[in-house]
Amino acid sequence: MFDKFHIAKHLGEAADQVRRKEHKALKGEGDERLTGTKYHWLRDPARLDREQRREFLQLRQSDLKTARAWALKEIAMTLYNYVYEKPARKHFQWWHNWAVRSRLEPMKKVAGMLKRRFENIITYLTHPITNATSESINSKIQWVKYTARGFRNKQNFINAIYFHCGGLDLAPASH
Repeated sequence: MFDKFHIAKHLGEAADQVRRKEHKALKGEGDERLTGTKYHWLRDPARLDREQRREFLQLRQSDLKTARAWALKEIAMTLYNYVYEKPARKHFQWWHNWAVRSRLEPMKKVAGMLKRRFENIITYLTHPITNATSESINSKIQWVKYTARGFRNKQNFINAIYFHCGGLDLAPASH
């Protein structure tokens, strides 16, 4: 299942690759516009303070490749606002065409990956379930394994998993 979190991760990484490459090129020319803006491009603009928001708006409206990559990332995520499959497919096709023509290699790569997996992505609109619960349990199991620094036998490991992940209430019952 390709849920919103994983798609956002791929798109964010691609946009950041564009930013890093462009920042290096601009810095070589003496242009410091992208210095200190990494997290502006990755986080929700609503979480910026007033001054940061004003500066970020100027960057977003510029002709920077990073601004185009950011716009592609944000527009792609609006796919999850759709309720019906047909408009979602139309939106994705429009976005995919834009991404492929963007001349931004990381975004083109992610667009290709999303297109190959689009049927799985569109399934999320009709069945909005994720594997977040199983990932959470797996994370707890890895924590148990790490904190124990190993177990003498498999049964002790299984018991520790049941103990930490079983949701047992070990508080004495009050009468």
